[in-house]
Amino acid sequence: MTPLNFRQDQVWGDLLLRWWQGLDKDRGGRAALRRAPDITAVVMLPTYQHLHRRLLAAGWPVDGWRDDNLAAAAGLLAHVKQNAGPALPVAMSQRESDKPRVSPLRFQRLLESADIDALFVGLRRALPMVQHQADVFALATDVVNWGDTVKKRWAYAYDWPDKASN
Repeated sequence: MTPLNFRQDQVWGDLLLRWWQGLDKDRGGRAALRRAPDITAVVMLPTYQHLHRRLLAAGWPVDGWRDDNLAAAAGLLAHVKQNAGPALPVAMSQRESDKPRVSPLRFQRLLESADIDALFVGLRRALPMVQHQADVFALATDVVNWGDTVKKRWAYAYDWPDKASN
């Protein structure tokens, strides 16, 4: 499948960014997204449906698994407080004291997520470890396109600690 990308200079990226920024005014919608325990719960929320409908009107492909991945991305973006920082795997491997923010074992489990629901839960737990900061476009793009290509890119980007320093 052709990867779908969110960039600021294209319509989907602009819609996504404006939707994410609008969550500051839609506190109830953001809170509902943050409480959603799984992707099914995200899909049933009007706040997500508004984003989905806007993207469909802008040419988003109609296909179930991408919609579930989009719902996961939207649910995760509700946890992002600041659109900043390095790529998520880089941020997760940055050191606090002498340990990475996200341990290698936890990071490996993210890479081995059995499905998008497991990835959603794992990333939702990891976002506080990176101070709720992420590049909105990169996070959404990676979650929507989650698969071997993204997993490999993340594995290469994570700064794995030496065995001796564990």
